Amino acid sequence: MSEQSRTLPPEALDAWAAALREHFDLRPDDVPIALILDLAREAAIGVARPAAPLSAFVAGLVAGRAGGTPDDTRAAAAAITELAASWEG
Repeated sequence: MSEQSRTLPPEALDAWAAALREHFDLRPDDVPIALILDLAREAAIGVARPAAPLSAFVAGLVAGRAGGTPDDTRAAAAAITELAASWEG
């Protein structure tokens, strides 16, 4: 598979998110695309590129353990974004 065929325009994520929601019986607000992309960007810039997927995973884990609501997801993402912004590792 070529690198170009693996690159999606941002709007293509809508279709992928819809497939994930359908497969896992999730609501639209359970998959906050912009929030997670913002979190990934901040982790990649503030820490390192590999920190982006790790941070997204940890945000989901923390949100799930807190109750799994959209508010829990936003709180976890905000905390990780804040940590990444102040990272001096």
